[in-house]
Amino acid sequence: MVAFARLSERRMHWIRSALTIAWLLIVVSLFYDPWTPALTTPNHPWSPLRLPEDCIAVQGQCLVEQPYPLGTTLFWGAIVPAAIFILLVFGHEAWRRICPLSFLSQIPRSLGWQRQLKRENSKTGKVRYELVKVRPDSWLGRNYLYLQFGWLFVGLCGRILFFNADRLVLALWLLFTITAAILVGYLLSGKSWCNYFCPMAPVQRIYSEPGGLFSSQAHMSDQLITQSMCRIVLPDGKEQSACVACQNPCIDIDAERAYWDGLHKPEESFLRYGYIGLVVGYFVYYYLYAGNWNYYFSGAWARQSDQLASLLSPGFYLFGRTINIPKLMAVPLTLGIFTVIGHQGGRWLENRLRVYNRHHWKLAPETIRHRIFTLCTFSIFNFFFIFGGRPLVQLLPLWGQYLYDLGLVLLSTLWLYKTLQRSPDLYSRENLASRFRKQLEKLQLNVSQFLEGRSLSDLNTHEVYILARVLPGFTREKRHEAYKGVVREALEEGSVNYSSSLEVLQQLRQELGITDDEHRDVLEELGIEDPELLNPDRQRSLENQIRLSGYRKSLERLMLLQRKQADSYAKSTFDPLLTQNSAELRALRRQYSITAQEEAWILDGLSPEAGNLRRAEFLLGQLPALISCYRALHQPILHQHKAVLMLLRDSIHHKKELMMRTLLGTLVTLQADPAALALAQSLGQLSPSILPELLELENWRDQLHTDVLQCLMPLQGQSSTCSLDYSPREILSFLEPLLCDRNPLIQTACLYIIAQLDLQHSQAIARDFENIQHSPLLQETINLLLSPPEPDPRLTQFPILEKVVHLFNSDFFTVCTAKP
Repeated sequence: MVAFARLSERRMHWIRSALTIAWLLIVVSLFYDPWTPALTTPNHPWSPLRLPEDCIAVQGQCLVEQPYPLGTTLFWGAIVPAAIFILLVFGHEAWRRICPLSFLSQIPRSLGWQRQLKRENSKTGKVRYELVKVRPDSWLGRNYLYLQFGWLFVGLCGRILFFNADRLVLALWLLFTITAAILVGYLLSGKSWCNYFCPMAPVQRIYSEPGGLFSSQAHMSDQLITQSMCRIVLPDGKEQSACVACQNPCIDIDAERAYWDGLHKPEESFLRYGYIGLVVGYFVYYYLYAGNWNYYFSGAWARQSDQLASLLSPGFYLFGRTINIPKLMAVPLTLGIFTVIGHQGGRWLENRLRVYNRHHWKLAPETIRHRIFTLCTFSIFNFFFIFGGRPLVQLLPLWGQYLYDLGLVLLSTLWLYKTLQRSPDLYSRENLASRFRKQLEKLQLNVSQFLEGRSLSDLNTHEVYILARVLPGFTREKRHEAYKGVVREALEEGSVNYSSSLEVLQQLRQELGITDDEHRDVLEELGIEDPELLNPDRQRSLENQIRLSGYRKSLERLMLLQRKQADSYAKSTFDPLLTQNSAELRALRRQYSITAQEEAWILDGLSPEAGNLRRAEFLLGQLPALISCYRALHQPILHQHKAVLMLLRDSIHHKKELMMRTLLGTLVTLQADPAALALAQSLGQLSPSILPELLELENWRDQLHTDVLQCLMPLQGQSSTCSLDYSPREILSFLEPLLCDRNPLIQTACLYIIAQLDLQHSQAIARDFENIQHSPLLQETINLLLSPPEPDPRLTQFPILEKVVHLFNSDFFTVCTAKP
């Protein structure tokens, strides 16, 4: 429900508090309630809850009933069904933001009383404290769904056996659950109780994924804080993310993303099919126990004061005879058998439909499973409400019962229609279209004449792409810039990496007319502009990005407060904040579990000059190897392979240009800073040949400080010649680093040149690469090198590489790629 998602956290806090107080009052009433039994006396003049005079038979005998408090009847007959209704109709974002148990589990975090782990840097000796999170590779991280389902199973068995009607046992069970939630909130950070322990979590996944009927779509939202994401309210009333990335992917950030990510996992099928069997078994057991349905629909099971006395009595009553299996054993036996039947039946049905799909529908396996899950949820929702809350619903007039049933069927059918249309591809297209829409807004193009009064945010997925095709001012350069922004955002969030981006963004490239080579150029540009973006050692995810963003905003706010206290806005105020290692800063590090490396990344963002200088120094360190490699490719010994060399030279020259532009841009930013002068001097010494061209053609002279130019200009007269007597071994040493390049075209061409210099050495490299998945281009080259080749393999022996090289060197291709 979009309106619900936009409710402020301050208002939601009051709603949660009111619901929690009401829930705790019900728990208190389970211990002491002298008032409500009067409403259940058989002779009460107006109460619809008065005990009926009809016989309620249990195993052939009329049940003796006494006036009873209403706590258990209201809890099981109204609160639990209401939770199921909220999950399907309003989605998890509504439930998570009002759930009293989730609210209570956050008490330790609100009070600042949470367990911390001591981390000591072995090199520096610095000590840091961080909150504890569940590791994804731990037993709990891998098996939490089974744990939650097991607790749900125990809870349903416990209902029938112990606390359906016994108020004291129910109160103790609820208090135990509350205590467990608060304890988990102390031991683990974030919403670990909700994500890893709560027995309601499997129910939530089943009814609220991929989304409720009226839930919002996080992947298409302009809000930074989406759905039920953890958040705090700042003193100025603004909301800020408090996410600590306790689970990835997180249902609180984007429920549909979490659904598609886990759709293929075996625990999902166990959960959904097993849940159907468990729910059916739970309600059927009332018939198997009493011998009739009236026992359940009358609600007598919620008011039996002697529930514990029946634990060892016969657990089944069929065909007018008791079966002498104690109820204590009969309940888990029945629910367990039904759970197994539900799971096995669901798996059998899914396998049969997969076989049928291969011959007829030819849909993606994910689509088949999604539709089965959707139909299962629709069926079990309506089955549940045949029984759930029915003892209280039957107290309504007949027309009220019809409206109730009609409303449930109507809402669940609308949910079914909406959910069946969802698919992973549709979600991906919408996600990419939303990112692309943001990039169009940044370009500030005049689109009003095409939208007829609407804004870009009002356009659907297809309309956004159509607009991009017909927009006159949307030139190839701007198309490249917009696509680059989408790729950057996707890489930052971890939704793609270098390898997967080509496939994941294929639909967007087709819509924009972006080629695969242009995509690789974009990746190369991004890798040079921000080397950390493609760093394989830096694990990126949307959850981690939100966590780091929350820490950054908190740090900025802390700096602002300190500046106000010091009545100064000097840049130097940033350093004392870190050096004094204040209690506030240590608390922020603990809260967001910030490592030293993560803090360095964030500080680069807070101090752009320092971050730019660090990136410039990194690029400066990469240039010598590229320059040496470029010179090695000009050696006479390789001239007979000119076509392949042209490809490699052009790629390396392009990369050098990108690096140089980035470095010159940094010099413009730094102006006359001493670091800029040192950087300029080193840059000129490394690459004197390319500097004059860039300085003249791209008008850098007008942007650079005169002192920086003086450091660069004397070096322009230096000779740009290079030695032409490199030995084959020296050439190999310069070329081999190119095998680690992320571009498969560069890798393949480099491997081919190495094979011309030293065939055996290239075969050894190919064997090292053999068991790693590569692009078809590189894989073919590896396979052909490992088969018995000629002593001097020619380009014609490598069909795909030959086509790519000839295409690259053709005049037509050169003209096409040069066009704007």
